[in-house]
Amino acid sequence: MKFVEPMLEYIVSDFEKFRLTTGDASIGAMVICDSSEQAEKLKEVFDYTYANTSQNDVESNLAADPLKPYSAKMASQNKVTSAALILHDAGTKLEREDLIEDFKHGKVDLLFVYNMLLTGFDAPRLKKLYVTRVIKAHNLLQALTRVNRSYKDFRYGYVVDFADIQSEFDKTNRDYFDELQRELGSEAEHNSQLFKTKEEIDQDIQHIQDVLFQYNTSNAEGFSQQVSQINDRKTMLELTKALNNAKELYNLIRLSGQYDMLEKLDFRMLTILAREANNRLALINAKESLENDVDATNMLRIALEDVLFAFRKVNEEEMIIADKLKDTLRKTRETLGGNFDPHDPVFITLREELERMFKKKNLSEITSEEMQENIKALELVYEEARELERKNQLLKAKYDQDAKYARIHKRLMEKDPLTDRESKLFEALKSLKKEIDEQIRQNAHILENESFVERMILRLVISELKNKHELPLDAARSQAINQIIVKEYMNEFHGRVA
Repeated sequence: MKFVEPMLEYIVSDFEKFRLTTGDASIGAMVICDSSEQAEKLKEVFDYTYANTSQNDVESNLAADPLKPYSAKMASQNKVTSAALILHDAGTKLEREDLIEDFKHGKVDLLFVYNMLLTGFDAPRLKKLYVTRVIKAHNLLQALTRVNRSYKDFRYGYVVDFADIQSEFDKTNRDYFDELQRELGSEAEHNSQLFKTKEEIDQDIQHIQDVLFQYNTSNAEGFSQQVSQINDRKTMLELTKALNNAKELYNLIRLSGQYDMLEKLDFRMLTILAREANNRLALINAKESLENDVDATNMLRIALEDVLFAFRKVNEEEMIIADKLKDTLRKTRETLGGNFDPHDPVFITLREELERMFKKKNLSEITSEEMQENIKALELVYEEARELERKNQLLKAKYDQDAKYARIHKRLMEKDPLTDRESKLFEALKSLKKEIDEQIRQNAHILENESFVERMILRLVISELKNKHELPLDAARSQAINQIIVKEYMNEFHGRVA
């Protein structure tokens, strides 16, 4: 299940970009999982990582600041913050029906399913499907058509294939057309309205050509240079829509068998150009998010140097300064990004300082003098980050490279420490670690029962820390320490980040 977290990260990121690109925050998505266990795991990781801000919170924040620019509002509104798990054995039938209705009415962004909702489920706002397993024959077509309901200006549904369903789709599609031909006989040619007509495809091609008229569509490098000059989100959005429509049109032409239409556009090149355009749009969205203070806590996950320098026009002399700043920023971000304890007060201070430096208005107007100042400030942050990492690794080594106990140790030494001697705390925690790990080795399944784990660890906290090592614990302190330790073990068991 190690791939669940990165797969979910891709899905959430991709769906948020999809909402931004289409300009519609009302659309929903569904993930067809490989198993019910995978669906449960995805929902669990989603709740822990992405469901920390409700849509109501987003809307109330926007209402409190009506002057916030439209682009900043869009970035917030397109966030994926709610999900539902629909399995035959998850919750009651009534609860599942309520969740499905919530999705249909836009109260849920994402559905995790396994065998349910693949046929007969009608939710027009469902416009993107993520398929993580191969579905066979008729069931595949049924599942794919979940995203083809009429909704606003959408003419298609969209599918992201994690399971390589192409061969199964081609086979099923051929079987379907053969069956259709047998059923319709000579009437088949009169039913071409099942697909786009040549006239409709021509109209789409002409629109794409009109939008792309001013751009170099025969050379990817030339096109990339042209779109790198675009800073207006509306202009970039129109361009990406046209290029993304070209990719969809290619599939539609092949599906309808009108292969002569493929000669009217260089679809292979347009696919490459679409990637360039989507990257530029994402960069513009990231820049506007930085400047308008949207989602600042995730700034370390953004390539800040790319956002900054994509909008900074420097002359030849300034390039040396710019490269040095870019390199220093990269090293600082990577050092902080590798920290295994994001709740460390020192780490939080350094991250906030990094955010403060680059959370400025008018990033495109930064001067060479400001770059020099930022280099000096960044070097200080970088050195402190390296020192923090050095100390973290030393402490982690004391606990046999067990990061969770290094974090526990630090939490118990902060604010109101259990003891003024770190060595005493270390001996007590090392002893406690040995006892807890031994209990888990004897029965690894106990981690599936969190309430049992809480009772077991609380008993050992009192036994090891208070009785054996004589640390000053009362009932409240024991419970607080127990919660810290239980959370670390459960996060590790479920594969969640610290």
